[in-house]
Amino acid sequence: MKKILKKLLIFIAIVNFLGIIFECTALKDSSETALTNASIEKDRLQRIKEKGVITVAAITSSRTYFYIDNNTNKISGIEADILSEILKRLGGNENIEIKEATFLNFLEKLTTDDSIDIASGGIFITPEREELVAFTQPLYKISESIMVPALSTINFKSDLKNSVVGVIKGTVYEKLAERWKRDNLIKDMATFETLPELFDAVSSMKVDAGILDSVIGKYSLFKNSKLPLRLLIDYTPELTNNVGMAMRKNDITLLNAFNEKISEMKADGTLYAILVENGLDKNSMP
Repeated sequence: MKKILKKLLIFIAIVNFLGIIFECTALKDSSETALTNASIEKDRLQRIKEKGVITVAAITSSRTYFYIDNNTNKISGIEADILSEILKRLGGNENIEIKEATFLNFLEKLTTDDSIDIASGGIFITPEREELVAFTQPLYKISESIMVPALSTINFKSDLKNSVVGVIKGTVYEKLAERWKRDNLIKDMATFETLPELFDAVSSMKVDAGILDSVIGKYSLFKNSKLPLRLLIDYTPELTNNVGMAMRKNDITLLNAFNEKISEMKADGTLYAILVENGLDKNSMP
């Protein structure tokens, strides 16, 4: 009888010990799960509000979409102004931080660098790009324009037949120029890394003309009327597309918040006013 009682006590002790172990393990797992879920639930919009900064992959060399204004030491430009208005309407006081990008690596930077919140700066909304990222609703329309030296004899597209045309590497206009060359619509093409390089090449007549965003062309001449350049007036664009800000596909809260404010800005005329202030017109509205 004593042996049976002893074995029973030992069995009860073992069961209690195992119960304590399992309970501790369950608490640990539950705690880790809660931390993981909390991390997941903290979406990008929350992170932006908490750090007080939105980080943007952008190009500052064009002085069109984002750039540092030397007079105010603030970030200015068409999409900088639009973004600032969106952030203001979201009730935050976030600063805009720029991570320099190129037309070649805009979306790559966004999808591989988690510190970047959005990509912005004349990005065409295309089906191919929508497979990689999500876009806000369109901010404005953009097409190509032809820029030539102010005293150039080139006035029509047909005048480009014996010309060398410059484009920015990685833009949709590079493929357009390649097609024009194949079709003998131009003599040759030259590619450049940055817009300042293209502007310099056109103004110094290293190339006869440049293909670039209509927005960049209009904005540049609007801001600096002394540039020895002009746009072809009698030119019908072949490529017209909408522009939006790019985000990761899983940043749904951020995307919805931006779209809500963009809709408000379209409805009350604020978006149009920003475009006009930056040298654009009603034809640029999407």
